Amino acid sequence: MLFRQLEYLVALSSERHFGRAAEVCAVSQPTLSEAIRKLEVELDLPLVVRGHRFEGLTPEGEQIVVRARAVLAAQGLLVSDAATLRSGVTGTIRLGVVPTAAATVAQLTGPLCVRHPLVAVHMLEDLSSQVIATKLDKFEIDGGITYLDTVSSDRYRTFPLYREQYALLSADDPSSPRRTLTWREAAQLPLCALPSIMRGRRILDEYFAEADAAPTPRIETTSVASLYAHVRTGQWAAVVPLAWQTVLGEPPGLRYSPLGGGRPGPVVGLITNATTSPSMLVQAIEAIAAELDLTS
Repeated sequence: MLFRQLEYLVALSSERHFGRAAEVCAVSQPTLSEAIRKLEVELDLPLVVRGHRFEGLTPEGEQIVVRARAVLAAQGLLVSDAATLRSGVTGTIRLGVVPTAAATVAQLTGPLCVRHPLVAVHMLEDLSSQVIATKLDKFEIDGGITYLDTVSSDRYRTFPLYREQYALLSADDPSSPRRTLTWREAAQLPLCALPSIMRGRRILDEYFAEADAAPTPRIETTSVASLYAHVRTGQWAAVVPLAWQTVLGEPPGLRYSPLGGGRPGPVVGLITNATTSPSMLVQAIEAIAAELDLTS
């Protein structure tokens, strides 16, 4: 059995198409198909439902793919740790980030890169919490910056970073005095928001529900930057994390109004896969995260 056979099977599972899987693996389609066929012979199991086109993996194939991903992750960990033993912590760490945390992730990646100059960071932003969990399970990312309230401690190591707080972002009206608003007052404004698939949006819906309010945003976007752009038109308002004010300040023509009442905000933190031993690279970012806990 060869690692490349497992890579081909994982690629086929992800792409659901022989031709696209071959392109991803930079081989010809016959080469990929023959390698998977030999893997089936070696394992004495049918892995692929074959027809005129790819019809899916067999139930046995679906289980083998899970094992294959774990084996390839372990191989990658071995190669990464060997490089670290030669020259110190090195490599590229892949992070998935929920939209609301994009303004604060630099507090984690900045110290990581200062402490380990050979480390690079690749971020996938504007992901939902569920997509982050799925990508961690498939070893497609090394860590996620997400809400910790629904994270399973059996599957993920968790490192709290900060507690999210909120403000209403709206067009500035110099004639109107600044004051703290209630969630019910905010619900009466024309709002733009993240889509309900995002945990950050569902958390805001819970705050509104506790205030006996149920706003229906007319604009939905997965980008917090897009929320700012829509508010800037003067037609909309948006509830945004205060962390964005720390990074962007108060843009000209806009105003932050504190939102009063409600329970303590949710905790955002780093999660990593607890089903395998962490690489030295993952251990490095976990150590930084452990030092950054600002939730108290």
